[in-house]
This record gives sequence, C-alpha cells and structure tokens, in this order.
Amino acid sequence: MLSVQNINVYYGKIHAVKDVSFEVNDGEIVTLIGANGAGKSTVLKTISGLLHSTTGSITFENKELLRVAPHKIVPMGLAHVPEGRRIFQAMTVEENLEMGAYVAKPSSVAAHLENVYERFPRLKERKRQIAGTLSGGEQQMLAMGRGLMSDPKLLMLDEPSMGLAPILVEQIFDIIKELRDHGTTILLVEQNARMALKIADRGYVLETGKIVLSGTGTELLNSPEVKKAYLGG
Repeated sequence: MLSVQNINVYYGKIHAVKDVSFEVNDGEIVTLIGANGAGKSTVLKTISGLLHSTTGSITFENKELLRVAPHKIVPMGLAHVPEGRRIFQAMTVEENLEMGAYVAKPSSVAAHLENVYERFPRLKERKRQIAGTLSGGEQQMLAMGRGLMSDPKLLMLDEPSMGLAPILVEQIFDIIKELRDHGTTILLVEQNARMALKIADRGYVLETGKIVLSGTGTELLNSPEVKKAYLGG
C-alpha cells in the first residue's frame, strides 16, 4: 500500500532522515520505533507532504506522493494524527470531528460521525464540550477520531500514547488493534516500544535517521539489541 524508498530529509544543514526505505502492506500495523530525535516524526511528516525529501520516492497505492501538496494527500486515503494531538482547543468535540471530514462527501459525514462515536463512546457523551477541557486521554481519542473522519485507508499515528496514564495507554492500543481488525492499515510511530511491538505485524528501528533493524513485531521484541536499547533489558 505504501512504499518509501531512499528518502533524505534535512532541517537546514541537519541531515535528519538518511536513506530511509520501508513498506506498509494492506491490513498491517507497521511501527517505527526509536529514541527521541531518531527521525520518526520527520518520516511521517514527509509522507504526508509537510516536509520534503531531496531524493527517492514515496508511493501510496502506486501513486507518487513526493511532490503532492498535503491537502491533496488526505483525499487519496491517507490521514495523519500528529504528535501532541493538535486538536482545535476552542471548538467543541463534534466541530473538531467535522473538521476531519472536510474531504468527505457531505452525504457521508453523518455515517462517519456515527462510526467514530461507536468506536469512542466517550466522545459522543462529550460532543458539545469544548475540546480544550477534555482530559489527555479524551483529547487523544478525539485526535484519532478526527483522523478517521476522512475514512482513510492508511492511518498514521504519531506517539498516540505520549503523556497518558498506563490504563489509557492500554485502551489506546486496544483501539489501534481494533481499527486494524476492521480494515484500516496503520503506520504507528511510538516511543513505547514494548506496546507498539506487541500489536505490530512488522517494525523498523530508527537510529539517528537510519533504519538499523527490521522484522516482525515478535522478532524485534525478542531481539537482544532492541531489548537492551528500548525495553530496559
């Protein structure tokens, strides 16, 4: 579904992503793990057109994305839930969700809303509430729900568990698995390597902008290098 080949991304003179290549197949959860500053978020931003690679190619369902504007990428079926949630704080929960549907056919918005409310009953209870007054976990659910409003084929999630209590982390990961089981392909960037690898079909380890290891979720969970660097053992 998604093929990233030899991308290189710079912030000024800093070479943030170095010759990165990986693939995401239809129906998979694929995770990118690595330390802070390894280049994980930069990769996602490059796929969604917010940053640009100087080389290589990014194809989504055989369509080249490398020179496509971000607002044209979402209607192609690719949604990005950014790090730090980035919800519209002063708008209600439902208004936030409606913003996520700006590329959808007006006739389908009600059905998309219903789907999101079914998956996140807490959002339905709070649909008239100002989004900035929600708890951290609820804001993360709202960011994911907003991403789902465009009915994406591939959902990119950037650090969905960041700053959440352990019980909420479990909940968010259960929802990610459920999304995959209902046909949404997931590309997950996550610092909680253990949780990410437990649910991932495959994973890639990024270190200082380079992919240094790849394998199935189970292989990486059992890898001595991954255990030592990311799993505290």
